[in-house]
Amino acid sequence: MAVFIDTGAFMAYRNKKDVYHSAADDLVRRALKGEFGTIFTTDYIYDEALTLAMMRTGNKGVAEDISDVMRSPRIEMINIDGIILEQARELFFRLFDKGISFTDATTMAVMQQENIGKIITFDSHFKGLFEVLDR
Repeated sequence: MAVFIDTGAFMAYRNKKDVYHSAADDLVRRALKGEFGTIFTTDYIYDEALTLAMMRTGNKGVAEDISDVMRSPRIEMINIDGIILEQARELFFRLFDKGISFTDATTMAVMQQENIGKIITFDSHFKGLFEVLDR
């Protein structure tokens, strides 16, 4: 059993002003306690989360807090390699009309490769592809 945590969930978990904070706080805490099995994320999500924290909040403390959570020993961070990059490229262009980001395509490729069926996210485009945990 495993779960992937997406950028928006990390952002909402550590930013009390985020509209999804309450749901993210509950879901990420449950994940960190092991309820959903192994937790995965990627270096692309790490990059995106820290950049968004800086841009949306302008608060270095929020960015540092998100970084600390994401670097928890409970979270396995996968580095995007050439194989995943190629799979993500194929997904990105196949799903181009759906408006997914390339980072989301890398997430989908990792989830397929690692056989991860659940994702903590508030992005609707993952629905129907994976079990979305958003409440």
